Amino acid sequence: MKSKPLKVSEVNQYIRRVLAGDWLLSNIKVEGEISNFKHHYSGHMYFSLKDDRGKIKCVMFKNYNEQAEFELKDGVKVLVTGYISIYEKEGNYQLYVKRIEESGDGELFAAFQKLKRKLEEEGLFDFSNKKELPFLPKKIGVVTSSTGAAIRDIITVIKRRYPISDILIYPALVQGRQAPETICEGLRYLDDIEDIDVIITGRGGGSIEELFAFNNESVARTIYNMKKPVVSAVGHETDFTIADFIADLRAPTPSAAAEMVTPELEKLTMDLNEKFNRLIKSLNHIINDSNIKLNYIYNNLSFHNPINQLKEKAQEQDVLLRNLIDLMKTKIKSNKIKIDNILNGLDYLNPISSLNRGYGIISDLDGNIITKVDDLSVNEELNILIKDGIIKVKVVNINKGEFHYED
Repeated sequence: MKSKPLKVSEVNQYIRRVLAGDWLLSNIKVEGEISNFKHHYSGHMYFSLKDDRGKIKCVMFKNYNEQAEFELKDGVKVLVTGYISIYEKEGNYQLYVKRIEESGDGELFAAFQKLKRKLEEEGLFDFSNKKELPFLPKKIGVVTSSTGAAIRDIITVIKRRYPISDILIYPALVQGRQAPETICEGLRYLDDIEDIDVIITGRGGGSIEELFAFNNESVARTIYNMKKPVVSAVGHETDFTIADFIADLRAPTPSAAAEMVTPELEKLTMDLNEKFNRLIKSLNHIINDSNIKLNYIYNNLSFHNPINQLKEKAQEQDVLLRNLIDLMKTKIKSNKIKIDNILNGLDYLNPISSLNRGYGIISDLDGNIITKVDDLSVNEELNILIKDGIIKVKVVNINKGEFHYED
């Protein structure tokens, strides 16, 4: 007799009934270490319990986890009470936790705390040891898995924000026993490349054991001894590793690390253009102001320039010379007129001039000029000088009295 085929949902329902009917699985206590803890926004908690040989998924609904008396997180060792059932939609069995008690820290978490204290006491976490990230990285090194989501996120963000930067990837194991060694090799390899400016190392989120390669002491000391600045980008925002404390900068996620090491080229270009325009305006203002000052200085120097002053003095001398010449000409002209008048007067008074007008000059034979009759005697011989010669005469008679001219 053939059995009737069952639907998937019917199989899951059957398994659920079987699990619910098992007295051990319906009320079970399980001890283990919390791993991959998630507190959903709905209030429910999802995590795994693990030991050194296995792992089981757990869910603790809000109405139960509100009664927890301690903080649930990865690495905490706990004792839970609940029942095993199946999540029919996915076909996965899981432990439904009703009660949870703290059983002590897990071994991995304890090792994490121990190494953290040791390195902190040595001063490896001191802020003074942190190197500054370059503002404009030309080449960015990345140490992570070549197949994980972390490298895709890093490349996507860098190419979007700062596409002119080169990316050099060193594929490394980020989980398992050999992971710390390959991470250290990648860090040292990239650190020796001269043109690499900054290095990102990390991986996506996971449980404490999945992230434990970045809690390794060799990885921590390698990061500390790096010449290039290192950004740690391990897990999600709530995940912390030793690499986060030792690195020069901790990023909450790989995508955030890519943002931290790169400027946004578009915004940078806009800022540069704005600053360039402001610089041009400032330079124009300085140039205009300098031109005004230069013109003032030039005019001031021109005013006080000895050569210009000499030229002005020479011009003044030319004017004075012209004025002097004009004055001399005027003076000469005036004096010439005066001289002419004097000459005319002298000419008029000149006895010789009177001869031209028909007069004569009477003198005795000795040449003495006779000006009055008292100087004469009858029969005295005289000379009369006229225009064209001398007449000799003799005094016949002398009449003394006033002279009256008659036509």
